[in-house]
Amino acid sequence: MKKVLALIMAFVAVIVCYSFIGNKRPKSPLSFTGKPANKVQLGEMLFFESQLSATRQLSCASCHIPEHGFADTVAFSKGINGRLGKRNAPSCTNLSGRPYLFYDGRAATIEEQVKFPIEDANEMGIPIGEVVKRLNKDREYASLFKAIFNEPPTEENLKAAIAAFERTLETSHTPFDRYMNDDSTAISASAIRGRELFMGTKAKCFDCHFSPDFTGDEFRNIGLYDGVQFTDEGRAAISKDKNDLGKFKVPGLRNVAVTRPYMHNGMFKTLREVIDHYDDPFKAVPHPINIDTLLQNPLHLTEMEKQDLENFLLTLTDDRFIKKVAN
Repeated sequence: MKKVLALIMAFVAVIVCYSFIGNKRPKSPLSFTGKPANKVQLGEMLFFESQLSATRQLSCASCHIPEHGFADTVAFSKGINGRLGKRNAPSCTNLSGRPYLFYDGRAATIEEQVKFPIEDANEMGIPIGEVVKRLNKDREYASLFKAIFNEPPTEENLKAAIAAFERTLETSHTPFDRYMNDDSTAISASAIRGRELFMGTKAKCFDCHFSPDFTGDEFRNIGLYDGVQFTDEGRAAISKDKNDLGKFKVPGLRNVAVTRPYMHNGMFKTLREVIDHYDDPFKAVPHPINIDTLLQNPLHLTEMEKQDLENFLLTLTDDRFIKKVAN
């Protein structure tokens, strides 16, 4: 009888312990300890919160991985129930001041951007209103929103908090920035040659990748649309303008070395593949439609020039991601 009672007690203890563990909020690599004290910290907490997905298994950080420049490592991210997204997940860094977000530019602000992946059926798959209901039922979140926003969780303050966190993801601690601040030893001779090539008329990189974040916030067709194998219409699906067919938002190049694979469809796995494509776009897509005039003729880059360009791009990596470049 004592043995039976002991077994019952042990079983109950396991159930209680499992219940406690199962209801604990999963730990996240937050930059702060304790409770969030402002909307930036609350936004960071929400960025790692799996309650924002229908299955309670995915968060923003599932596809925007901090150690990989807040981008993913695969061509198409897996959403709820293993569904694949339609485009490569771009980096969340250096978004402040961008007039367009997403490859097709369908969002004009970071706040507006927050809603799309939450409600996308292939991503987090839940109406944002349902997320708000969950947060209101969660005593911890209800208390935090009340303390920080002086109101319960709403769609607007949810988006405001996540956007506030994403605006902190600016990166300027790079070898390139140190070089530009008069440290002539910060980058190699090859990278310096690569910068000159990047800025010059042969490679023509700077025609599209200018500004401090190396993007002109324009939409360009780089030859990855042919209407047959490559059918993503890009900006045209939003603007309904046939002149935008196959155009995609020019991404910023900061931290580009850690955000592979590349392009809206993730088709290039390395920076060298990207450089090779720009050198001659017609090798990857022989009959592109509406390709940009800048790319209508091969660049004829030499092997050394390609290596110099790649070495320059490596210098745009923020210090927090440097170790990933080596890997």
